[in-house]
Amino acid sequence: MSTDVHATERAAGTDWTREPERSNAVALRVMTWIALRCGRRVARWVLHPITLYFLLFAAGPRRQSRRYLGRVLGRPARLADAYRQVHSFAATILDRVYFLSGRMDLFDVSVHGESLVDATLAEGRGAFLVGAHLGSFEALHVVGRTRPALRIAMVMYPDNARLINDALAAVAPDHRPEIIALGRAESMLAIRDWLDAGGLAGILADRSLPDGSSARASSMSLPFLGQAMDFSDGPFRLAALLRRRVVFMAGLYLGGNRYEVRFAPLADFSERAADPAERERLIRAAVQAYVERLEALCREHPYNWFNFHDFWREDAR
Repeated sequence: MSTDVHATERAAGTDWTREPERSNAVALRVMTWIALRCGRRVARWVLHPITLYFLLFAAGPRRQSRRYLGRVLGRPARLADAYRQVHSFAATILDRVYFLSGRMDLFDVSVHGESLVDATLAEGRGAFLVGAHLGSFEALHVVGRTRPALRIAMVMYPDNARLINDALAAVAPDHRPEIIALGRAESMLAIRDWLDAGGLAGILADRSLPDGSSARASSMSLPFLGQAMDFSDGPFRLAALLRRRVVFMAGLYLGGNRYEVRFAPLADFSERAADPAERERLIRAAVQAYVERLEALCREHPYNWFNFHDFWREDAR
């Protein structure tokens, strides 16, 4: 009995979809009020005690942060490194309030590869925007400001961020993010319909899906920051099934009020593969290209990756 219980706990530890949300509804409302009433400069000062609280009382995420930083920095991570990463994460959450409120004037955002988005929109078939828990996906609102046809739905497990999504939706009810929930019978049809209407489907693909979560998806073991890790091919297999283009997107936080949005081609499954073997080769090549690009960006901006869970499954071992 005891062995079974511990085995279950270890398995649950590797399933990030079952981890409880760490947000606090009251704290989110207070922080949102400060952000809107007192301005961004005052709100950013409040991020320091929030960051300190997180580091002191969230032992698990603190441990995972230092493990990741040790790998990407190539040296043992100091507490100051973890503080910088968590503070960057808190800053991007705060800035989501302003992005959703349309306060683009507060930010200095550079965009690279936007012609790829224009070409994708011109096709009118929709496409997948594949990103990671890297920087801020909401920085994409800067691109959408000059492109009325840009419609994005996040394809995600919503329960892990329900409180924060509700708080942000209250800030700008007219700009409530479109979300297509994964893990439901109608998810596939909802994604297809959204794409057929010319929308873009955003997916964060840097977390492997729990075992048994999808009959179609499988995991691929690829080198990442010095160790082989499992990455789900689900987003790319879905793109191949629906015959869509896949574009990499990252909204990198550069500190202060500066962001950099990057777009880059990953794969184009518009044409049907000649045979199943060719399709599998194309899917594998797309996943590998994604992992290589993610690793390069983590090394370039190490404090931008906000994956505070047991990514390398060291706790499970």
